[in-house]
Amino acid sequence: MWGLPLILLLVGGGLFFLVYSRGLPYRHFRHGLSILTGRYDNPTDQGTLSHFQALSTALSGTLGLGNIAGVALAIAAGGPGAVFWMWLTAIVGIATKFFTATAAVMYRGQDSLGQLQGGPMYVIREGLGKKWLWLAFFFAFAGLCGTQPIFQINQLVAMLRTSLAYPLGLATQEAHFAFDVSVGLISAALVFCVISGNLPRIGKVTAKLVPAMVLGYLFMTAGVLLTHIGEIPTAFALIFNDAFTGQAIAGGALGKVIQVGVSRGAFSNEAGIGTESMAHGAAKTNAPVREGLVAMCGPVIDTLVVCTCTALVILMTGVWQSSEADGVALTATAFASTYGSLGSVLLTVMVFFLSLSTIMTFWYYGAKCLGFMIGAERQHHYIWLYCLLIVLGSIGSVTAIFNFLIGMYAAMAIPTMVSALLLSPRIMAEARRYLNDLREKP
Repeated sequence: MWGLPLILLLVGGGLFFLVYSRGLPYRHFRHGLSILTGRYDNPTDQGTLSHFQALSTALSGTLGLGNIAGVALAIAAGGPGAVFWMWLTAIVGIATKFFTATAAVMYRGQDSLGQLQGGPMYVIREGLGKKWLWLAFFFAFAGLCGTQPIFQINQLVAMLRTSLAYPLGLATQEAHFAFDVSVGLISAALVFCVISGNLPRIGKVTAKLVPAMVLGYLFMTAGVLLTHIGEIPTAFALIFNDAFTGQAIAGGALGKVIQVGVSRGAFSNEAGIGTESMAHGAAKTNAPVREGLVAMCGPVIDTLVVCTCTALVILMTGVWQSSEADGVALTATAFASTYGSLGSVLLTVMVFFLSLSTIMTFWYYGAKCLGFMIGAERQHHYIWLYCLLIVLGSIGSVTAIFNFLIGMYAAMAIPTMVSALLLSPRIMAEARRYLNDLREKP
């Protein structure tokens, strides 16, 4: 799925947006930050979430294991150079998110219950017309499959098992099934309490959890960076050198490094994937460009900042070469090398809350995709299947689960990018109109 055509669609599409807009999103980044402060919020506008809640909800679907475990998996599979290609997806992803999130508000549509909804399936239906409706259903199906909670809960259980169950004797490496299922059941119950309140409750929870967990994670990372401050230039040099030679783990396969970096970058920031557009499409605003300017902050925060922190911690501590662990366990090993057992405990707290917030957001994405396909009046039944999948995901194979989700992310990118490219002239016209009105205001 993640072959050259899809890489060209995502990265090439992002470069097109960057050039076509003449760097418009980058030039108005400051205005995007001012929108987040609530200065432009209007309670009478259409939508459900404030700009800040919409961004927090979107980030809760990207921040977390995509940044903590996903980076570790990228380095393990493609070497340090994969991080460079993750950065590239984030840089062009800024422009991509501006276009896709703006479109998500411009082309909101009503579901079968008459409620206003956003997301690529509605963008395609409302913006491109009935002849493209098959593409909307294609996205909805891929989105339903790709937003399952199985990877998030699987890595959460693995983290709890390593840092809690084994040291306290609650489970052994040979017998941990009961512990895994117990964590799955408890997590399902906690998630149910939140998602039963639908999107408004999810928005309130993520608006509190995400900023706190990001700041906590950056604080932990700062300690490791200060401890290994002399190795920071070496880590960056390793990333840049390996990005174009493909040595280290990838054995010289440059194409593999690029493929892994782009796919993991997309998994991290979701730029061009389309899931985050469902959150941004729920923003309370009548100015689509505002939400586009808010959405473009996402790749900067989750990939250029958080993912870079994770990569530096793994590379500077050397665990990527000395440890056989993978995923979140590799990141935990890196922090433990600096903080001892306290590092694993602190990371476990971060992973616990970030994983649950992601699982909550993924339920919303999946429910909306299912509602588009079978009718919004039936989508409430999905909550029971989703909670069951949380339990089942706690005992699955991480490799099989991750490969399945990465494949579904690839499938979602096709309709999202195609629709954004086709609608780009209209999106730019809306952007020019908004910025002209903004300049004319006193």
